[in-house]
Amino acid sequence: MTQITMPRLETVPSLPDRCDRCAAAGKLRLTLLAGGDLVFCGHHANQHAQELLRLASLITTVDGFEWRGSTRATSAG
Repeated sequence: MTQITMPRLETVPSLPDRCDRCAAAGKLRLTLLAGGDLVFCGHHANQHAQELLRLASLITTVDGFEWRGSTRATSAG
């Protein structure tokens, strides 16, 4: 049986980074299970939400950004 670990979800006021796909303002930073980070704009973060959940150990979103994957991730309370 395969165990699926859901990434922690954190919220920050803003991200200084740009999207790694299109260079728009970053709305989500993904810390990969394998190491390293990726940053996505709102469009690309929502477009790839399912895949991002499988790859992440930590997902950081900008406060107020409604990400499709946030209902499946666990809050870092």
